[in-house]
Amino acid sequence: MKYKSFLNSIKDFFTRLTDVLVPVVSVALLLGVIFGPDAPFIGDVYKNLSDLLNLIGTDGILGLVSIIIILAYLKK
Repeated sequence: MKYKSFLNSIKDFFTRLTDVLVPVVSVALLLGVIFGPDAPFIGDVYKNLSDLLNLIGTDGILGLVSIIIILAYLKK
């Protein structure tokens, strides 16, 4: 039963980490859309996500994913 406690603590850690990172990524994406990919930190997040979605090959999906992430943050 000791391993269940360990697994629960790992699960809690990743839940808290996700709660912190989702707003950061949401704001970075929003600012990347506003200021473009040339902004220092913001551009890197925007460019990395854009490159990842270009691998998928669908053109309008970046805007869709950005909107979904922002709405998920605002829903909380």
